[in-house]
Amino acid sequence: MSATLTQESLRISDLRVSIGGSAILRGVSLAIRPKTVFCLMGRNGVGKSTTLKALMALLPADSGKIDLEGSSMDRASSATRARLGLGYVPQGREIFPHLTVEENLFIGLNARGQKRDPAETERIYTLFPIIKEFLHRKGGMLSGGQQQQLAIGRALLTKPKLLILDEPTEGIQPNIIDQIGDAIKMLRAEGEMSILLVEQYLDFCKELGDDFAILERGSVAASGKMCDLTEEIVKEFLTV
Repeated sequence: MSATLTQESLRISDLRVSIGGSAILRGVSLAIRPKTVFCLMGRNGVGKSTTLKALMALLPADSGKIDLEGSSMDRASSATRARLGLGYVPQGREIFPHLTVEENLFIGLNARGQKRDPAETERIYTLFPIIKEFLHRKGGMLSGGQQQQLAIGRALLTKPKLLILDEPTEGIQPNIIDQIGDAIKMLRAEGEMSILLVEQYLDFCKELGDDFAILERGSVAASGKMCDLTEEIVKEFLTV
């Protein structure tokens, strides 16, 4: 493996996606460094969630390449990409409302026939204590913020190489936003994975992110280290 590839956890190259004949992504290229938090930003409708869905093979790409730690995932199915190390928490969280918190938490492991790791389970409870407290409660009884914590915990149990979070603060009360932020900080400090964060909340990105890219009309309009995110860039591409 070349030195260049070992410096990247994920590389997306010239990704193009069309929906109903309309071009949504127009050559998106991103490079995520290992053990970092990468923030994908932009106004509504610029292609952020589409990028994540194409990354997870939930939407077909017209063209482009996706490499995880130097290995191509271009032909891999969604299930294979998850097994290879992509942990995805979509917008809306997709919690099963009639299953218990415990059933929701372990459903991914059960589907793959994997055994529970007691140490890993305890780590999730440390990150999100409310999960352990509400194990026997139905998922639909949780608040939106508690469901988000559960969804992140469920993804983490698969031990991903890259954790993908789509708008984790959307519609969530401030105290749980803080808890999710603390969890992301802890995960980054542990250095076991990279995190790709799609987020509208600018201060959340500034506090947590190492690198950023901003989409505008399906293309990358600006990118760099978070310290390079100037007020001029914010006004041009993020201010509504």
